[in-house]
This record gives sequence, structure tokens and C-alpha cells, in this order.
Amino acid sequence: MTLSWQNDDFAVRLAVTGARRYEKVSYPLYYGEYSIIETADCLLHFNREDEIIRARGKDKNWPHRNEWLKRTLGNDWLYYSTGGYTGVFETLGEFYLPNLPYPTNNLLGGHPLEDESVRRLIEGWPALVASCLEKAGGAPDEIVRFLRRCLTNDKAKLTAKSAAIFDNYGSRPSVLPPDARHVDYQLIPINIASGCLYKCRFCEVKNGKSFQAGLPAEIDRQMERLKSLLAADISNYNAVFLGDHDALAAGGELVIETLTKAWRIFRLADSIIEGGAAFFFASVASLAAAPDDFFAELARLPYDSYINIGLESADQETLDYLGKPITAHEVEDTFARMQSLNHRYPKLELTANFVFDDDLPTGHYPAFLRLVRDTLPRRQIKGSVYLSPLKFDQPSRLKTFDFNRLKIASRLPTFLYLIQRL
Repeated sequence: MTLSWQNDDFAVRLAVTGARRYEKVSYPLYYGEYSIIETADCLLHFNREDEIIRARGKDKNWPHRNEWLKRTLGNDWLYYSTGGYTGVFETLGEFYLPNLPYPTNNLLGGHPLEDESVRRLIEGWPALVASCLEKAGGAPDEIVRFLRRCLTNDKAKLTAKSAAIFDNYGSRPSVLPPDARHVDYQLIPINIASGCLYKCRFCEVKNGKSFQAGLPAEIDRQMERLKSLLAADISNYNAVFLGDHDALAAGGELVIETLTKAWRIFRLADSIIEGGAAFFFASVASLAAAPDDFFAELARLPYDSYINIGLESADQETLDYLGKPITAHEVEDTFARMQSLNHRYPKLELTANFVFDDDLPTGHYPAFLRLVRDTLPRRQIKGSVYLSPLKFDQPSRLKTFDFNRLKIASRLPTFLYLIQRL
């Protein structure tokens, strides 16, 4: 039950219930259960462990009243901007653009994290909470205890918690599947396989580890530690990410076993957020090796499952240029199987990544269009295609124009790949 208290300086609301389902809307929508501190100049949100998770300025210097800051599980601060509500949804499939503190979305975003009022709120929120605590005379004991817990969860403690999560995973997840946008990247990371099968020359986000599947007993321990780390806030999660770069290569049996146990260990059926979602990467080789029975079993689990596959190109010269050790024929076969699986299983969605750059061989884009336009009889509503720029730090109007041209031609939902880490 929500407890509210206020004086002339600030207001507090505890255990506020926000949206219970992820939706795509053009106004700020906050999910799950959280508590609020509001002053004349700012709004602060805290999760069920009284850790800061969102912030928004209210004064005249704040960039836009419908834009806000979010702190991720990995302790990054992101700034969600509207982009003037022009082209963001068409480009990303979402109404808000997460501006990241690292250079993976320069084709779209500005630099709101460098704004003085934004930086001041990121750095100064503890002082704001401390000021509220000093002015909390006459407040109920529960309100005072809440303010003190918020202060205890300071920058050092939040950094240490994210480090513990990375240590539990085995490293910091350097990239999340683009489909994780459907749950605002709010997911529980479980590492069931380190490394990847391919060591593509162009790739900047995968690690150099040799591929190795995890041991079930260690994965079980990993999940139990995560349950302890997330503590009361675990009820604000309804999604899991099976890492690292090719979870399917660990074998369908391990994927099914892990997802089944995760549902029970994390009590996802009791999540404040409705439904359940699972996200993981696969490869051309691991998809080819997975039998149809695996997908039938996956579709019977209580998740909507998203499998993202890096195809990169259907042109052999481009694949060779990228240093990706597969053939164009294998890409075509994989793409065809993905379409078949998407049609057969409503609870599964297989999505594909292709590269996007000015300097690719001339056969890349014609081969891309043959797949996403010419092999399909009509427009599809699932099976998204993500275009990933090879160069993150070279924005240009021409690239945006080229993306729009490809999106219009494609018969699959087509978006830019916003490469976001945990």
C-alpha cells in the first residue's frame, strides 16, 4: 500500500505501482513498483531496494519535460530523449531514444548527458536526498528510514553491486540483444556459455574467449546469487537474458533447463510486470544444429522468446571483407529457416542483424534486399531486421537517408541496432 507524506520542501510516496505491462507509447511510462522523492526542482525514483533508478529535472533548464534519466543494472546513466518525436519510432521501434554514455548511437542522438542540468542531477542526487532528510522533521518513521536507506545506497555501494553482478556473470555483458528493447533492457543476466563460435574481424563488442558451454551446477549457483543480489527488487523483473554471445550453441537442452529453472528461482510468475520474456543470441551454426523439437519445447515455456542472429550479409564478398567464416548460401538457408520458425510458433521471434556502412562491397545491399524483400510474398509483422553501423563515431545525414530507403523496401520490420550493454 502506498504511503505518502509531504511538507513545504518535498514529498515522498512509497511503494507506488506503475505500469504492469511494457507498452510502446509516446509519453513517459514507468514500470513496476518504485518510491518517489519530489522537490520543486526534481523527481527521483527508487526501486524496491531503495536504490535510485530514475531522475528528472523540473526546472526551466531541464532539456524537455518528457525526458528523463535511468540508471541501469550495470550502473550506467542513460538519458531518454524524444528526438522531437520525429523519426525515433520509425528508426528504433521505440518512441524514446536511450542516449548512452558510450558511442553506439551517434547516428541518432545528440549529447544530452553532457548538458549541465543533466550532469548536475546525476552527480548531485545524494545531496538532494540528504537535504530532504535534514528537513524531514515530523515525518513518519517509515519515511525517515526510507530516506536513510536511499542515502546508504550511495555511488560506491551501487558501483560495488554492479561489480558483483558482473563477477557473477563472469564479465560485463558487452552487448544485449536488440530485441531487449521490448522490456526496456530490464532483464536478469544469466551466462550459460562464454565466447562465440566465430571471431569475426569487424566485431567490436564480442570478447576473444574460446566458446565454452557452462556447467549446469555453476549456472544454478549463478542464479541463486543473482536472486540474492537483486533481493526485493527481483519482482520488478519479468525477463531473462541467456548469455553470452551464442547461448544456443550451448545446446537446446541447457537452454530449456536454464529457462525452466529461472522461472522458478526468480518467481517470474509473481512479477509485478505481466508476462515473461527470454532473450538470447544464436549463430548460423547453432541454429542449423538445433532440431525442430527444441523450438517446439521452447514455445511451450511460459516466455515470449526472442533469438537474435548475426547474419551480417548475404553477399559472399562482404562476408569475406568482414572476416565472417560462413557462406552466403548458409546465410540464405538460415534466413529461410528463421521465417519458417516465425510463422510456426507465435511465442517465438527470430530476428537478424546485418551490417550497415558506406564502404561495403557493392553486392551487399542488393543481396540484402533480395532476402528481406524478394523472398517474402508480403510484409511481415514479426522477424525484425536490425542494421548495425560498422562505425559508431561517424554520424551522417546520408547514412540516415540510406537506412530509411532500406527500411521502406524491406518486407520485415527494420530498425537500427542500438548496441546497448548491461
